Amino acid sequence: MKHFSKNDQGFTCIVCGAQVEPLGYSSRDHCPKCLHSLHIDINPGDRLNTCLGILKPISITTNSKKGYIINYRCDKCGKLHNNRAATDDKQSLIFALMNGTYDETLKKMLH
Repeated sequence: MKHFSKNDQGFTCIVCGAQVEPLGYSSRDHCPKCLHSLHIDINPGDRLNTCLGILKPISITTNSKKGYIINYRCDKCGKLHNNRAATDDKQSLIFALMNGTYDETLKKMLH
């Protein structure tokens, strides 16, 4: 059983450099500008994982109760991970994940 620890802190995204503010209603776990995350939790919010790889978004699934779920793969250990999309996530990137154009869309956004 997963144990949730609220840990809502801002950070600087190591992928796109955005200054990410706290979410305010749950633990901030990914960048709303590029959707990347860090593999830092064992259980949500605990910040105890020593992997520290970059979680790259690979797809989106939907949940009737939770909305969009961002599916990730860690670039260091390969583990798959899921995070609920946040209300301030860049919608164009959510849609790009859905239609298979995420890498191209992100590249245009960053340059």
